[in-house]
Amino acid sequence: MIGEFELIARVTRGLEVNSDVELSVGDDAAVVSLQGDTVVCTDILIENVHFKQHWSPAHAVGRKSVAVNVSDLEAMGCRPSSVVVALAFPKTLDPSWVDDFEAGVRDECRTAGVSLIGGDMSSSEHIVACVTAIGDTMGRSPVTRNGARPGDVVAVCGNLGLSGAGLVALQRGFGSPKDAVLEHQTPSVPYGQGRVAAEAGATAMIDVSDGLLADLDHVAEGSGVAIDVDTSLLTTPDAVARVAAATGKPALGFILAGGEDHALAATFPPGTGLPDGWQRIGEVREGTGITVDGAAYEGAKGWDHFG
Repeated sequence: MIGEFELIARVTRGLEVNSDVELSVGDDAAVVSLQGDTVVCTDILIENVHFKQHWSPAHAVGRKSVAVNVSDLEAMGCRPSSVVVALAFPKTLDPSWVDDFEAGVRDECRTAGVSLIGGDMSSSEHIVACVTAIGDTMGRSPVTRNGARPGDVVAVCGNLGLSGAGLVALQRGFGSPKDAVLEHQTPSVPYGQGRVAAEAGATAMIDVSDGLLADLDHVAEGSGVAIDVDTSLLTTPDAVARVAAATGKPALGFILAGGEDHALAATFPPGTGLPDGWQRIGEVREGTGITVDGAAYEGAKGWDHFG
């Protein structure tokens, strides 16, 4: 088995960093120079909870570990800056898995426009990846969950339902539809659109990670309003329809409550033109809670680790 420090040196060699990174890997801590307030979030991926080795290759796990964090920064309307990655794994794990994981981290960092500036490694019974992401408000106020007002338009940017459909396919031993499986392995975060929404006047925003209804419910609760989703405005991807037909599960359930989409959902003032790539799906109303087509939704609204 390769030694810890040799492995760290191997996976951190030749890191690319953005201009706001003053000191990167190689010291006790990194130094980042930001223009506005600092926005910080963290997420953890645990083997057999968030992924399985025989479902997701190491490269995909590395990409996903970055994507799910930077998606949260996007939801604040800030500019993502950098990430640190902590990885724990069994001593018996093939070092090539770690190499592939780190390659995935680097690839997603390039796609997201963030710098990998450090982290940690340790041994554990199962693979655990914990990423902390840092963003910059660039002098603007962050977009929170608390600003939605009655009359606002509810809109989304990104994929809905594919990840949940991909999970069901994998659970049943299938590697297709590819669009759904790949989306579950590595979510397609609409990078840059959080900032676009903020500049377009978004009043509230959230990353769709637990499920569209569950996350919109967070916005409704935080803002003291009601939100109604109009299903006639939702599009069902072909891969979702195929999984639904094969399993007998309603396609709409994947879209409304599938989870791990990592799309962005936001509210915009009435009369505001939506940015390109954003799709209207409902409206903010007086009251509390979430409705679908004007009625209470029967069924789970999304994922709950302790539910």
